[in-house]
Amino acid sequence: MKTKLAEKLGIEFPIFAFTHCRDVVVAVSKAGGIGVLGAVGFSTEQLKEELDWIDEHINDMPYGVDTVIPQKYEGMENKNPKELLAELQSMIPKEHKDFAEKLLQEHGVPKADETNGPEGGLLGWTQATAEPQIEEALKHKNVKLIANALGTPPDDMIKKIQNHDVLVGALCGKIKQALSHKNAGLDFIIAQGGEGGGHTGEIGSIVLWPQIIDAVGDLPVLAAGGIGNGRQMAAAMAMGAQGVWCGSLWLTVEEAFSQPAQKKSYLDASSEDTVRSRSWTGKPARMLKNKWTEAWEDSANPDPLPMPLQGMVTFDAMRRTAIYAAKGSAQNVSFNAAGQVIGQINNVESSKDVIYRLVNEYLDSIEQLNKGLPED
Repeated sequence: MKTKLAEKLGIEFPIFAFTHCRDVVVAVSKAGGIGVLGAVGFSTEQLKEELDWIDEHINDMPYGVDTVIPQKYEGMENKNPKELLAELQSMIPKEHKDFAEKLLQEHGVPKADETNGPEGGLLGWTQATAEPQIEEALKHKNVKLIANALGTPPDDMIKKIQNHDVLVGALCGKIKQALSHKNAGLDFIIAQGGEGGGHTGEIGSIVLWPQIIDAVGDLPVLAAGGIGNGRQMAAAMAMGAQGVWCGSLWLTVEEAFSQPAQKKSYLDASSEDTVRSRSWTGKPARMLKNKWTEAWEDSANPDPLPMPLQGMVTFDAMRRTAIYAAKGSAQNVSFNAAGQVIGQINNVESSKDVIYRLVNEYLDSIEQLNKGLPED
């Protein structure tokens, strides 16, 4: 199961765990994979606190950080964070904020006290807000990779990351995006099929993975989208992937900090219960469909705004439905990002057990394939 990318990172298994939970990052890295902390939603100060905690508990094992600098977003010409925030706030219609609040009230979601979250609800989906996150991540010696979730990072950020001996990669859902990543000099690419959770394109994994692997040559490619067991991992590796990038797999593990009501929503969901929607971030992202996604698709209601404006509208809803996951019918208006593989996740496991299960299932799959080969 060794790959060049895994060897370069010093990890035992080429299993990359994208998660917003620091406990999962630590558990996965200790089990031989590599945890990758999603930085979206954290202020720079909060991110420092999370990374400091990880450093104290991870026993010098490597881990990564995932941030978001989209290639295209509203206000992208403005690089000054304060000016950008004011510009973006002026672009948000009151009807969108009112509609979001109406949905929350209809489903009995209480208001929440103010927190020290991202100012103005700007979650980090801009270069001005993501760069400070990257600079903070580079201060932590166990951070060995940084990934960008939406587009090729700016040239100066690529150089800065690589100058710290940290690998930099990015997700993509199309061949032209993968080639853009390669031409920019990235160290690896994450090819994510449309069945994956969060921001995805429309092309399915089994079609996308080999096309991107062939297109970028010897540049390492991680397979993402639809990986929930070792058989799926074996399929990805057979196509030439140097590892697997999983997200939905960690939503219900013992270490995940989500509340029981939210975990139950994931455990009860089938593969048919997800939808690609612009209703939370302004760009198509896969999540559990519910009354919130349906309401924003209704032509009688406001259309979702472009990124990052929609996220500024919905940040309060994300926060409140996370805090009050079991109040009223909060799960009907919650942001439960998940891929179609969620239908395979029906019980709670530890992160360590998930890693070992993937490895054992992978080995079983290889053994089964070998049985079909003719003997000399």
